[in-house]
Amino acid sequence: MATLNETEIRERLKTMPEWSLVGSAIYRKFTFPSFLPAIAFVNKIAEAAESANHHPDITINYNQVGISLSTHSQSGVTEKDFRLAEAIDKLHGSGS
Repeated sequence: MATLNETEIRERLKTMPEWSLVGSAIYRKFTFPSFLPAIAFVNKIAEAAESANHHPDITINYNQVGISLSTHSQSGVTEKDFRLAEAIDKLHGSGS
């Protein structure tokens, strides 16, 4: 799968305003009322990621979950990252 260039990534991000380009990845932070809902969300992401065979970098800071997506084998962002980002948004209830 081909790596997207910065212009292509920024164009795609216009439809996903909660996500941003950070380095060579797309990133979003989610905030929850407390720790357990954050962990439950991470578990849902883990299932979706495993099904897609595409695994994000995830950080958990109490009630905040950070998701960083890039296709490591391509050293950048691909369509695969956007597909998983859209799936994560839907899991969170913010996708269309």
